Amino acid sequence: MKITIAAVFLLISMAFAVPANAQGKPDKILGYYLTYDDETGAEKSQVQIYKDPNGKYYGKIVWLKEPLKNGKPKVDDKNPDVKYQKRPIMGLEMLKGFKFDKSNEEWNDGTIYNPASGKTYNCYITFETDTKVKIRGFIGASWMGLGKTAYWTKEPALRK
Repeated sequence: MKITIAAVFLLISMAFAVPANAQGKPDKILGYYLTYDDETGAEKSQVQIYKDPNGKYYGKIVWLKEPLKNGKPKVDDKNPDVKYQKRPIMGLEMLKGFKFDKSNEEWNDGTIYNPASGKTYNCYITFETDTKVKIRGFIGASWMGLGKTAYWTKEPALRK
């Protein structure tokens, strides 16, 4: 009888633990990520991924290795929309509108903006390891193969 009560208590405890773990999975993406230059592989920026009150995930640039150009803060001068060409790169929201897809264990239906080119692409994000994400920006549908992949490293805190 004592074993049965203990087994029932254990099963009930496990039933409550599984949903809590499943609910925490989408927020695994939250945090700071180091980005790298495509050509040199050198550290380039740090992006903070956060969750908006609407439940979607966004990312903004919070640190730049080289924040100045000609002695002034870098601006979004490659943006095709003239009204955005003077906005600062620091604080720029470059990831927008991602949703967690539990079946594929990825964040998708979002976009990524590349300030180096001024272009926006469809995008999805997956974890390769606990500290490395794969960011895939693409044109059209992801299966078409028209895109580019980058890998970012998760960091414990904001760089200064």
